[in-house]
Amino acid sequence: MKLYVTRHGLTEWNAAERISGATDIDLAPEGLAMAQELAARCEEAGDIDRIIASPMRRAQQTAQAVADRLCLPIQTDDRLREWDYGSFEGMPRTTPGFPEAKAAWGCRMPGGGESVFQIVQRTYNVIDDVRRLYPDENVLLVCHGGICRVIDSYFEDMTVERFMGFFMGNCELRCYPL
Repeated sequence: MKLYVTRHGLTEWNAAERISGATDIDLAPEGLAMAQELAARCEEAGDIDRIIASPMRRAQQTAQAVADRLCLPIQTDDRLREWDYGSFEGMPRTTPGFPEAKAAWGCRMPGGGESVFQIVQRTYNVIDDVRRLYPDENVLLVCHGGICRVIDSYFEDMTVERFMGFFMGNCELRCYPL
């Protein structure tokens, strides 16, 4: 069993270096093209049995490109939605206080956002459910940068510095053995 993981294609907010978590935005034209390239790579892998995606539009659009290419349905899991960054939503990534708020794992983001512990809980639960429910399948999760960071921490020991510095590019594809 393998767990494939990808981040959605490029959005206008990604290109502008704006914080995009709970804000539901579409892929940019370049992101749609990236999703098609991802679909080709997934077809080349040749062993993806199931696609599970975040309900957010940018992830659904990315998953749809893969689903169309592989002739598979998309299963949606709300737990794969991106981290809610609270009042930091839409702000530049260089906004003062943002890195410190991300590193305060047990504290919710200001303005009603989520803590790291909250996103870790829901993301780890997804992986545990995939292992339990689909033990004989290779599953592709289509999600977001913050969720990809948490998924990587499920499989790799991470210091706080490594966790905070983790980056996954748009439509990058990683594979983890389960």
